[in-house]
Amino acid sequence: MSAAEAGSVFHRARGRTLDAFSEEKEREWTGPFYFIQGADPQFGLMKAWSTGDCDRGGDEWGQEIRLTEQAVQAINKLDPKPRFFVLCGDLIHAMPGIKAVFSGHYHRNAGGTYQNLDMVVSSAIGCQLGEDTHGLRVVVVTAEKIVHRYYSLDELSEKGVEDDLMDLLKKK
Repeated sequence: MSAAEAGSVFHRARGRTLDAFSEEKEREWTGPFYFIQGADPQFGLMKAWSTGDCDRGGDEWGQEIRLTEQAVQAINKLDPKPRFFVLCGDLIHAMPGIKAVFSGHYHRNAGGTYQNLDMVVSSAIGCQLGEDTHGLRVVVVTAEKIVHRYYSLDELSEKGVEDDLMDLLKKK
């Protein structure tokens, strides 16, 4: 795969399929290859482990970021290039300064709080598996707080974002 092909590979994912490895090209064995497997960058663990406080000590990611960058640089220098790279294990140990995590994939609105961390799950634009309507979540971040609200696509198109959320954007 050329550099140009590799650069655009993620723009080609459609229908839960990434066509970087097309069935037509991969159907028959063409010879040996290699890939790289990495594991557990686990941002935040190095400080937590060194201080002996694995529950609350992972508020710095600097060492892990440097090592991850070093890994990427080492892989990029390989010749021939690996066929692909897969990263397994824990990506994050602790999230410094994070107040909320936003996600989807559940196809319904949900969420909760754990140790002052809000987990916000937004329903789908597409197929609904619950009672929620097709929609989007508007998230306003200020210096003091994070405020979020789920809107149906119709509601957001017809009425826009409500005034109370827009007013938060006016404050410095």
